[in-house]
Amino acid sequence: MTFQTLAIISLVGLLGPLLATPQRWRVPVMLGELLAGILVGHTGLGLVDSSDPTLTLLADVGFALIMFVAGTHVPVRDTGIRSALGKGTARAGLAAVIAIVLGVATAVLFGTSHAPLYAVLLASSSAALVLPVIDSLKLTGPSVLQVTAQVAIADVAAIVALPIVIDPANAGSAALGATAVAASAVLLYLVLSRLERNGARLRLHRVSEDRKFALELRVQLTILFAFAALAVVSHVSIMLAGFSFGLAVAMVGEPRRLARQLFAIADGFLGPLFYVWLGASLNVLDLLTRPGMILLGLVLGLGAVVAHASARLLGLPLPYGLLAAAQLGVPVAAATIGTQLNLLAPGEAAALILGALITIGVATVAAGVASRRQAGGSPAAPGASAGPAAPA
Repeated sequence: MTFQTLAIISLVGLLGPLLATPQRWRVPVMLGELLAGILVGHTGLGLVDSSDPTLTLLADVGFALIMFVAGTHVPVRDTGIRSALGKGTARAGLAAVIAIVLGVATAVLFGTSHAPLYAVLLASSSAALVLPVIDSLKLTGPSVLQVTAQVAIADVAAIVALPIVIDPANAGSAALGATAVAASAVLLYLVLSRLERNGARLRLHRVSEDRKFALELRVQLTILFAFAALAVVSHVSIMLAGFSFGLAVAMVGEPRRLARQLFAIADGFLGPLFYVWLGASLNVLDLLTRPGMILLGLVLGLGAVVAHASARLLGLPLPYGLLAAAQLGVPVAAATIGTQLNLLAPGEAAALILGALITIGVATVAAGVASRRQAGGSPAAPGASAGPAAPA
């Protein structure tokens, strides 16, 4: 690990914002960063060694921060979401049932033992991706609230289930570890709530702001690293540690100043580093030499679209169902964990990412359709003209 490597990663990471700049494309920033990693990593020029221990540690820190931010994006404090939980839960449940059937069929078709993993991937959704899209397009109405609830439920459930299903041989220890992390998050929420109510957090904020101490950021990073250490010791992914911490903060309410500080660290350096590292660790050539893995990626992507589109049967307009199919964190986590633990077949990690990219493409088109229908007052999007705005 050298400054030259960091310079290369920072430079090629700019491909993310470059591709995301044209708003009509609605390309996630992480897509360009992944492509940049593929270009300079194992598949391409070989300028970045993804197996370097120091680089891997920095990537893990970035991964934990990304999952923390994803957890803070879950709208647990939004009162409008609570009224939509019933329908959102039912639709997420229907998608999960279909995902289980498709996951088993996919594992049988490709001769793997990863049916539980495929089912979780197919049922998952990404609050960190879907909610900003909803906010940027100013989509409103009951259907938006219901799909927001559906996405949040699917995201949380998939992130909790992934460490257990990706390595069934160690599912017991993973379940115990997940319980320990979850219990720690609940305890943290109680402590943070108490500090918020008695004004201690506000007093700390004022001192930090006046003296330029950045105390809130220091404390949050300390807690994040402690949660990650607990996850490692208890043999679960740091994904769950970051996400659980993010949920606890979201339930209390994240201070705006802290959000800006975390944005600078996560989106400005460690997040892009993680995605470049992940791209560098993928061997896309395995897809070219193993066409079956390309087919697996297509099946997973389209299967997720079918699973979430089933919400149309329960009254959700089709564009919103397709929007809910967007995946990001869970497939990336599965590829990361599977690669680190050597649990996936050659090319399978790249296939998981390919499947996620398909869902993002479909969701992008669906979001545009939903926006146009709302602007035109189409009856295909009930409630599009009224209702509170979805949270970002």
